[in-house]
Amino acid sequence: MLSYVVAGLALGAVYAIAAASLVVTHVSSGVFNFAFGAMAFTVARFYYFLYVEQGWPLPLAAPVAIGLFGPALGVLLHAVLFRHLRLRSPLVKIVATIGLSVALPPLVNLVFGQLVNVTAPGLAPQPVAVHRPFGAVVDMNQLITYAALAVVLIVGTALLRYTDIGLKVRALVDSEALTALSGVSAARVSVGVWAFSALLAGLAGVLVAPTAGLSVDGMTFLMAAAFAAVVAARLRSLATAVAVALAMGVVTSVIQRYLDPQSALAAQIVPSVPFLFMLVFLLAHAVRGRAGDAPVSGVLDRAVRSEQAGAPAATASSGYLAPLLTLAVVACLPLLLDDFWTGLVATGVAMAMALLSCTLVTGEGGMIWLCQITFAGLGALLAADLTTNSGWPPLAAVLVSAVCVVPVGVVLGVLTIRLGNLYVALVTLTFGLLAQNLVFMRDRFYHSGQGIYLPRPDWALDNRTFALLALAVFAALGLFVVNLRRSTAGLAVTAVRHSETGSRTLGLGIVPVKVLVSAVATFVAAVGGGFLALAYQSALPDSFNPFTGLVWLAVLVTVGARPVVGALVAGVAFAVLPSVFQTYLPTRWAEVPVIMFGFGAVMLARNPEGIIAMHARQLRDLGRWRERRRDRAGQPSTPQGELV
Repeated sequence: MLSYVVAGLALGAVYAIAAASLVVTHVSSGVFNFAFGAMAFTVARFYYFLYVEQGWPLPLAAPVAIGLFGPALGVLLHAVLFRHLRLRSPLVKIVATIGLSVALPPLVNLVFGQLVNVTAPGLAPQPVAVHRPFGAVVDMNQLITYAALAVVLIVGTALLRYTDIGLKVRALVDSEALTALSGVSAARVSVGVWAFSALLAGLAGVLVAPTAGLSVDGMTFLMAAAFAAVVAARLRSLATAVAVALAMGVVTSVIQRYLDPQSALAAQIVPSVPFLFMLVFLLAHAVRGRAGDAPVSGVLDRAVRSEQAGAPAATASSGYLAPLLTLAVVACLPLLLDDFWTGLVATGVAMAMALLSCTLVTGEGGMIWLCQITFAGLGALLAADLTTNSGWPPLAAVLVSAVCVVPVGVVLGVLTIRLGNLYVALVTLTFGLLAQNLVFMRDRFYHSGQGIYLPRPDWALDNRTFALLALAVFAALGLFVVNLRRSTAGLAVTAVRHSETGSRTLGLGIVPVKVLVSAVATFVAAVGGGFLALAYQSALPDSFNPFTGLVWLAVLVTVGARPVVGALVAGVAFAVLPSVFQTYLPTRWAEVPVIMFGFGAVMLARNPEGIIAMHARQLRDLGRWRERRRDRAGQPSTPQGELV
């Protein structure tokens, strides 16, 4: 038992370091850093490059990677992204940091190369010494982890409470505007906070690499697990976050003593422990009414907040020409391309249906849901199960499965109505991760990664026919969304999205409106998931990973969260562009599209409305400029000397 507790404390110490970084940056800047795992991977990969690949000695490689490169990375990311996010809307903050988490790992792999063996050393000299105090097994990496947490807590507490630096940070937390008025450079303090956060991210990444592996998945799981401790601390209390992180590590380790490590139950339960912690604390905060959005900084900061810092403004409709032209172009692709590329287009159109659910729930409803891909997965698995095991026709199975998934979305919508935007994002992400571990990974659905076979209809077996069928269904769903937007219910949804308080003043019911959006978005996501399974001809649980859903959301919001045609462009681009790079460019450039998608989401910090709306605005401005120029050219000039 003692060995399990010791191992759990080491794991909890890594969670605690990560949670400390997340709490400090959120409290000081109002940004919940979804890119923490990517930053940890970047620093850990650089440490591996110096220590293993270049042969640097450990006492030199560790300080350079963690102590110099980590803070430098934080300063760079602050200059490029984080300084633009402080007064942005919650959606822009979340999607921009998600975009960074998408772009950074493949960029690092492009520079340093892709690792085949993800086994990585920690900070202990090789070979790692092992000690057996009181019969428990403790290696040197674990002892270093304990010491690192102690140093972080002691130094961090001393800096924040007893130095001028801590006083400036606390002043920045209270009000950036008043901090600047007192003669303190708020920008420099913010740079220091993000540099320290990147240092902690790098330290956590290097410490967890020997057990979790030097992989993006391992670092992302570290970030998601640390979220539980941060939520328990209500995003503010550093002491609570550290205590919960240690407890979470111990529970995760001790529970393995009572489970068969080879059993499927262990594979499902153990990774779910942090997310069960998060769910419990989220529900507790919601019941107590403590899960609302905390105001960023003081009253003066909110008073000087510009209109552009809020949520993306609704853009005027560009008419029917551009959407119809886009549909026509996509419809021509299956007629012009060969079978391989036509299959990719069909997959992209099916994905566009799932993305259309994000257009509904985020673009129309203003709710930050990070589990739409989970609803798509539920629809796909249920449709495949009905078709394969019960003999249902594929299209009927997709439709009925989507209807069956709707109650899940409605219940989730009801439970999250009273939560703030960030808490809604965390609840929905937690739901997706739990569904992935406890439902999708079950042998009935997983089948060693092969999923469940889902045949296409007999008359749509070839890729060309199926692509046109998928496009027709997308057009029907898109037309439904447009009509919903223009209906009385759609106007109520728009009013609630802009101001819940104002909507209540007008007598609009917030709960019915959000339940309506939740139900429709869940249905559309499940239909999209069913068509994705038809495109693959198998419902593959690994295709519906919640972290992949974060990439989906980043791509969609980059293109534009509200335009219906934006979902089509995003889906086709996401499915086709990677294969274009893999086919016509060197292999090492294959992940460039992912980098482009990620940095596109990062650019939301400056253009919150998305690419389509931004270019539409630019075209309108160009048209107005040309009209003004034409009007000036058409006016008769006044002869010199003539009195007017």
